[in-house]
Amino acid sequence: MKRGSTLFLKIAVFLIGTPVLALCIFGLPWLAKEAAEMSSLNWAYLLYGVLIIMSVSAIPFFVALYQAFRLLGYIDKNNAFSELSVRALKNIKKCAITISSLYVVGMPLFYIIAELDDAPGTILIGMVIIFASMVIAVFAAVLQKLLEDAIKIKSENDLTV
Repeated sequence: MKRGSTLFLKIAVFLIGTPVLALCIFGLPWLAKEAAEMSSLNWAYLLYGVLIIMSVSAIPFFVALYQAFRLLGYIDKNNAFSELSVRALKNIKKCAITISSLYVVGMPLFYIIAELDDAPGTILIGMVIIFASMVIAVFAAVLQKLLEDAIKIKSENDLTV
């Protein structure tokens, strides 16, 4: 493949990561400050739990974005059908499962906050993140399996030639 043929996808990966990074740098500290100011309320501690889940889930998110960027680099270098690509997809799958698991564990906090604040949309936000992460995990697993099979067939063909 021509180098740069995946430029659009690399730019998309960068554009996906930029707002999340901005949220991590500016949004989460602002939310923590607001929760600290609401310490008179009995449920401010719940917001700290949600903030911890959001902060911790940013780590596998950025790892997955980095792996996607590396995978696009392998494609540019004609190494799409390699063990490196399979490993990158495996890491993306693990990161997506980790993010989904973190939000599944945090769903009781989302539920309690939604009940106390009378905002059912809060539960939907948590569920959308869970299901989106699981879709990415399944997609990465399918691609991983396809790549493994293609590598296996390629190696068998190389042995017969």
